[in-house]
Amino acid sequence: MSKMGRPSRFEPAVFETLREITAANPMATLDELTAKIAEQTGIHAHSATVRKALREAGVRRARPEIQPASTAPAKRYGDTDQHRAQAPEQRYPSSLTDAEWALVADLFERAGKQGLPPKESRRSMVEACCYVVRTGCSWRQLPKEFPPWANVYRTFRRWADQGKFEAMHDRLRALWRERAGRSAEPTAAVLDAQSTRRSPQGGPAGYDAGKKVKGRKRNLIVDTLGLLLAVTVTPANVQDRDASDGAVADAMRKYPTVETLFVDGGYAGQCARRLCQQHGLAVEVVHHPANKNGGRWVGPEQEELFPVPAKADGFVPLPKRWVVERSHGWNERSRRLIMHHDRLPTVSETWVWLASARGLLSRLTA
Repeated sequence: MSKMGRPSRFEPAVFETLREITAANPMATLDELTAKIAEQTGIHAHSATVRKALREAGVRRARPEIQPASTAPAKRYGDTDQHRAQAPEQRYPSSLTDAEWALVADLFERAGKQGLPPKESRRSMVEACCYVVRTGCSWRQLPKEFPPWANVYRTFRRWADQGKFEAMHDRLRALWRERAGRSAEPTAAVLDAQSTRRSPQGGPAGYDAGKKVKGRKRNLIVDTLGLLLAVTVTPANVQDRDASDGAVADAMRKYPTVETLFVDGGYAGQCARRLCQQHGLAVEVVHHPANKNGGRWVGPEQEELFPVPAKADGFVPLPKRWVVERSHGWNERSRRLIMHHDRLPTVSETWVWLASARGLLSRLTA
């Protein structure tokens, strides 16, 4: 007697397609796989049915193993004598060398010869701004070697409104990508947000209940090298998925070549679909293996593709996602970015462009 029951939606002929979909999306959740399978095969099924079909196709969810704690001494990271070395023309470590100034001088020097010549050199103005962003001091506490602080502040605000620091970074980013053997225009980007405190200076702010931080949220979009593409600053109480629209719109306006956007689980669901529909992006959600839907889909022939095991403390380097986390760490080397001292969010964004550009100058001339 034949077994009675509802016929399976997934015939054995479809199993190869299921393996191809999971191989292309190894970190996707079961619900995300269900949506992709429906889009590519036209078979609309419940996630439980998809799980059963994947099991029959030989695809399983593998989770990283925990490595035992290492007894070897930890590698020391930090500044060395080479990092602390200063060129003769540098007054302070944050000052520009002649080679660094040659890369960006034309952006700040006045092109025409009309009018009175400036009382202070443009290079000293740029170096004063670099000193403030690196040390985090107030404008009034600029050392006497720099021009008067009021003059530097007015010049900084004028250059910020003109987008000179952003243009400076974009030029240096293109040079570094060329040195790394990449095309000038990126095709993939990574999005992430970071909540930082606000000083009593005032300005828009909010409370991020998840991070227990009262201040503002810095939304970064970087390329796969960790170089800045776009930045927006919002009150910390704005959810990541809501603040992503402005940053993604700015990045796509400047770099329409971006095709793929990597995000974390906070942007999954409706936010990922909205960004995909509005900007034509392929939004890839990289999930942490510690959550209930974590792990990696592994087929019968993919055992050697198992990801890097987690360390003893549970840390797992997430593909692509760690790049933007490193960019946040680079920014916090500049003490002005540890806390928001400015009333206007646009000024906070300018500091990020300047700090990132100053780091690129050091790398390009090293």
